[in-house]
Amino acid sequence: MSDLSWLTDAQMARLEPFFPKSHGKPRVDDRRVLSGIIFINRNGLRWRDAPAAYGPHKTLYNRWKRWSDKGVFARMMTGLAAEHDEQKTVMIDATYLKAHRTATSMVVKKGGVDA
Repeated sequence: MSDLSWLTDAQMARLEPFFPKSHGKPRVDDRRVLSGIIFINRNGLRWRDAPAAYGPHKTLYNRWKRWSDKGVFARMMTGLAAEHDEQKTVMIDATYLKAHRTATSMVVKKGGVDA
């Protein structure tokens, strides 16, 4: 798959100071896992739809979940924003809600008043 995206050496160098220290056995390749997490989020995919080149989807999810719970990604965003003298971090929520097709219709019921 040629449309995979990988973090560069320069990007990894900027992110590494925010990584938590590894305790016990070494972590799986950070570049591969973070590139996979970014790919999943950028394309709005389910974890199990991750391309095999990024490793097992369970590894991607577990790293994302653990680091999110520890606030690692929030510290990354805050730290990267601080490098550019930004006082605020803006996060975009990409969730959406589906509405039933009749949810927006203003159908007048029989005997009702037409507005």
